[in-house]
Amino acid sequence: ALVEPLERAAAEKPFLGICLGMQAMLEHSEENDGVDTLGLIPGRVRRFPAGLEENGVPLKIPHMGWNQVRQSPHPLWAGIPQDTRFYFVHSYYADPLQPDHVLGRTRYGIEFASAIGRDNLFAVQFHPEKSQQAGLQLLANFMTWNP
Repeated sequence: ALVEPLERAAAEKPFLGICLGMQAMLEHSEENDGVDTLGLIPGRVRRFPAGLEENGVPLKIPHMGWNQVRQSPHPLWAGIPQDTRFYFVHSYYADPLQPDHVLGRTRYGIEFASAIGRDNLFAVQFHPEKSQQAGLQLLANFMTWNP
């Protein structure tokens, strides 16, 4: 019952997905033995593989804590320095099919899309509401965004 209003809103208004909201924008998720999602952006949601390492150091899943985002040009990044750190909590990551839908990248054992979007859609894997000034700036940019 919620899919139709979400699809209508995503077609007509600026639309922001946060964390699971970002994952729901893709077509399919590996979570819960596989589930189809909204399909607003072509791609899949994948689980971080076991045995992730960074510089020989084992990494825990879920990915929890502060990490850098390498931004691609987009109005919602205005006033936010490149490689700013945002707060993450997740075990799954977005894998969009089209590279031009990737608007931010983060490294956690592997490089993954930490921000995606197209047209009036923008989504982030991190939590802007927990990411101090940079997160508040992103939310403020969204409030005035007119795609």
